[in-house]
Amino acid sequence: MGKIKAIGGIILTASHNPGGPAGDFGVKFNVANGGPSPDTVMERIHQVSRTLEEYAICPDLRIDLSRLGRHDFDLENKFKPFRVEIVDSVEVYLQMLRNIFDFSAIKSLLTGPDQLKIRVDAMNGVMGPYVRRILCDELGAPANSAVNCVPLEDFGGRPPEPNMTYASSLVDAMKGGDFGFGAALDADGDRYMILGENAFFVNPSDSVAIMAANLSSVPYFRQLGVKGFARSMATSMALDRVAKAMKLALYETPTGWRYFGNLMDSGRCSLSGEESFGTGSDHIREKDGLWSVLVWLSIMATRKQSVEQIVKEHWAKFGRNYFCRFDYEGLDPRAAFYLMRDLESVILDKAFTSQKFAVGEHVYGVDRTDNFEYIDPVDGTVVRHQGLRIIFGDASRLVFRMSGSGSGMGATIRIYAESFERDPERHNRETQVVLGPLIAIALKISNIHERTGRRGPNVIT
Repeated sequence: MGKIKAIGGIILTASHNPGGPAGDFGVKFNVANGGPSPDTVMERIHQVSRTLEEYAICPDLRIDLSRLGRHDFDLENKFKPFRVEIVDSVEVYLQMLRNIFDFSAIKSLLTGPDQLKIRVDAMNGVMGPYVRRILCDELGAPANSAVNCVPLEDFGGRPPEPNMTYASSLVDAMKGGDFGFGAALDADGDRYMILGENAFFVNPSDSVAIMAANLSSVPYFRQLGVKGFARSMATSMALDRVAKAMKLALYETPTGWRYFGNLMDSGRCSLSGEESFGTGSDHIREKDGLWSVLVWLSIMATRKQSVEQIVKEHWAKFGRNYFCRFDYEGLDPRAAFYLMRDLESVILDKAFTSQKFAVGEHVYGVDRTDNFEYIDPVDGTVVRHQGLRIIFGDASRLVFRMSGSGSGMGATIRIYAESFERDPERHNRETQVVLGPLIAIALKISNIHERTGRRGPNVIT
């Protein structure tokens, strides 16, 4: 936004939901810093909308979006004369990336004698042209490195959600062992998934922590320094351990990128991330999937290691935060609301904090519970009721959050489980095995299967 001096931008998007005439569609307004509108701006827009008396429609206006440059219009005094400027956003974005990354190092990685074969799935979203222009044309990756790069209204009939469930064709391609690096991007390009050879999955909470620990691989951060980190409350605490080692501040925020934007605008934060596959830095005020892919390629170019080696060395150094998320999508909104209300009354009862839960050989003692609230260190705004948390004595966590912003098909309840393991000998265990006891506790105290009629989650991340 700042590059073209815009006061804001209207974004028409289905985001990561199924799109098309019978699918989802959304309108977002981002402010001048490029980030999502803060609550104060949204409230002001709401107030203005209540005083509107008329609006005009211009059905015969035709603009050729393929013609770059300025176009002036004077529509017979129905409107004031106005100007429309068509810009090549791919080119603007590419110029910005050239000033952030060492393109020659990434190009050597993708084209040199030990060429890293990559596969990037744009999931038929808007990022297709960006992926082709930057990874193939600019950085030399072969044409077959980029797939599903033609933007389609319905994203080819599948949810453009970059996870192991919906990006299954990428997972299958990576399992073949032909590619050393894989990535999927969602429809509007802000979320991403990283896979290593043989479909080695990088949990998004780990991804942001590994980026943070390796920011010196990116010239932008070597030049400007690193100010601090931020993560959403539901994201694992892997980033906290990196922040502590680097002696930098760590901010824990509600879900929503505007909170990170506030921290970045005030100079407190350089890198932020969410467990829902979004990471970004202070180069913009949004999460940025392709930028995240280039950070990973920069780390691989610097360290001369595979994705799996980088992840496992990170765990050996900082410990491993086992983490998973269960998504129950398309729930009846009333049933979801009452489930969360009843669960809150159970876990916030004083008697609950003295409870112990025994599952197999594991005994978990409740240390504390809360409904997360955030006080913005920049403007003092207080945000309440952001997710139910149960923290156990060994620092394991359960988090429950309800979201209504799915595909327009009801409510979503998400359950997050996290457990920390320092011992490297125990870093190669299956996530579901490690977190199984915690998940069992979550299902028992929430009664989610009985109350929703579900037998399990739609997606496990």
